[in-house]
Amino acid sequence: QLQASGGGLVQAGGSLRLSCAASELTSSSYAMGWYRQVPGKERELVAAISSGRSTYYLDFVEGRFTIARDNAKNTVYLQMNSPKPEDTAVYYCAAAKTYSRLFTLAYDYWGQGTQVTVSS
Repeated sequence: QLQASGGGLVQAGGSLRLSCAASELTSSSYAMGWYRQVPGKERELVAAISSGRSTYYLDFVEGRFTIARDNAKNTVYLQMNSPKPEDTAVYYCAAAKTYSRLFTLAYDYWGQGTQVTVSS
């Protein structure tokens, strides 16, 4: 249902854009979120966007990352500007029937991750 892509190696201060292609079933009516996880740590919600385009950002990425959705393309993006080494993680996209479910990790669909490595 969800296919994340766009990860890779990027230098601190650079930019990277992640994409999450969703099927029509999980697209425009669903809230979408980007999570990340590093070994030994809990998964955390990095950014979320509701069907009405309300957005949420983790404090650490506020002002550097931007989440956006293109319903015509069934795709959600995470624009990562000025990434820091601490942003290194596997990034996952998820879809939930309601916005609030993203904050409790009660997502309905989950995609495979894409590795993002930020070098200093």
